[in-house]
Amino acid sequence: MSAAFWTATATWSWCTATAPELPGFRGYPARAFVVCLVAYTTAQMDLALFGYATPAIREEFGLSLSGVMAIVSCAFVLGGILIVWLGLWTDRWGRKGMFQFSLVGSSLLVTLHSVVPNPVSLSVLRGLSIAVGGLTYPVTGAVIAEEFQARVRGLFMGLLQIGYPLGWALASVWAAWLLSDLGWRLLFLVGLVSLPFVWVVRRVIREPPRFTQARQQQEQPRIRELLAPGVRHRTLLLFSAQFLFVWAYAGSIFLFPSYLNENRDLEAFDFSLLIGAGNAIGIIGYVLAAVTGEFWMTRRNTVVLWTLLGAATFQVMVWFTQTYTELLIAYAVMSMFFYGSAAVKFAYLAEVFPTRLRATALSTCGSLAVTLGSAGGPFVVALAVERLGWNLGYAVLVGVPLAAAGLLYTFLTPVPSGLEVEEVEAFLARSDARGS
Repeated sequence: MSAAFWTATATWSWCTATAPELPGFRGYPARAFVVCLVAYTTAQMDLALFGYATPAIREEFGLSLSGVMAIVSCAFVLGGILIVWLGLWTDRWGRKGMFQFSLVGSSLLVTLHSVVPNPVSLSVLRGLSIAVGGLTYPVTGAVIAEEFQARVRGLFMGLLQIGYPLGWALASVWAAWLLSDLGWRLLFLVGLVSLPFVWVVRRVIREPPRFTQARQQQEQPRIRELLAPGVRHRTLLLFSAQFLFVWAYAGSIFLFPSYLNENRDLEAFDFSLLIGAGNAIGIIGYVLAAVTGEFWMTRRNTVVLWTLLGAATFQVMVWFTQTYTELLIAYAVMSMFFYGSAAVKFAYLAEVFPTRLRATALSTCGSLAVTLGSAGGPFVVALAVERLGWNLGYAVLVGVPLAAAGLLYTFLTPVPSGLEVEEVEAFLARSDARGS
């Protein structure tokens, strides 16, 4: 936790010293951002616990690597189906209520992992927790997009994504402490830690006025509107790019504890420390991506650059590291670009759809693509590892899809920073008209 805190603090100090003055980060928007970041971090921590527990779960239930990844795949398919409807309900019923539902539901579902009797019940609970916990992705994205001023909206939506590495870093602290001595079941009791935070959400978060106005003036959204003319192109491209990115992301990060244990001979404490420290250092990449996409490049171009650099550094980590120190440095640099690209992906995705469809689009092009990529990636990568070995399986089934995801973004329209979300919609309509 301390490493993550000081890394984030140092990076934020540098960014505020070199970037333009940040208007609008005061009063309610500032409070909303902090609440969303904490909630997003705890949700990622809850979801990350499973990755650290995977080797112990395999041992208790007598599962092969591909067998435990089959559980992950089934859970993500179930979660993906459910999360699209949860996102649609967020656009129909409101951000605040669904935010609270996500926190309470995911905390309880993750905690119930500690008493599962068999792999089938584990798969079901895992799927439900992925859907309910994953709802924080569209909910917090919608809140930040609809509450912040245009000039810094993308920056703070990007900074929200440091919840990923912070959550994994926090989970690594719990895993290093509990796994070795108390076992994987008690590890999931950590899910209860985030439960009291629902009171903070209830007191602080409001229904965004922009969303309330859109809901009153327009018809209720439908999922099929994402395939309407003028929207279909970006829906399909964003879904495909996100699917490939998360295929690579999930195939790497969920298998990484097993990779370090089986291929690098590291024990639970050592690999938990490496992953936690690497993700904490990787926060620098998230912040730099957010700042670059907001002030120095378009978000689309930043996504392309960060993703391709992430693919290159992943290959370096797999093929050219030997010692623990080399592996830690390579993993940290890789996470800065590979995982850090999520900061600008998230901001771009949230702003290129209308307010009335925002949570639905985030759930479909974001969360559904995430869950399906997470369902396929770890399972197929595990099969490849069993046949080709760790290095070749990782290089081909993670590195190549990641590079392809970056290249897909070159077919999307770059959107200038500083536009209100309503202006983005008009800008894209003009661009589509010129393109046709």
